[in-house]
Amino acid sequence: MKKILISLYISLLFISVSVHPLTPIYEVSAQHKPIPSYAKWGTLALKKTHEKYPHAKIIDYLHIGRTSGPQTSTERFKLWLKENNREFGVFITIEFNKQTEKVLKVTFEETAR
Repeated sequence: MKKILISLYISLLFISVSVHPLTPIYEVSAQHKPIPSYAKWGTLALKKTHEKYPHAKIIDYLHIGRTSGPQTSTERFKLWLKENNREFGVFITIEFNKQTEKVLKVTFEETAR
């Protein structure tokens, strides 16, 4: 009788170890989104906006798009800022050399909307 109980106990132990409740039944794979081509320019837009408006908080960000010319490209963004009780938008335009990616010009245009 003692051997049967020990055998049963070992069998139950083996079953509980092999089918642990925290063992995943299926594997979940994370979906990786590709880094957008404008990410580098978006980071620069945020940095330049912070330099120009050091006391403002950036509360929203939008990539408007890219315009390509023969030698230069232009990335355009709209950031929404809050400074004290004032909220306003800023369009940021970054023009750069397509081959070297050297920034040629960064311009800002404030907007109420």
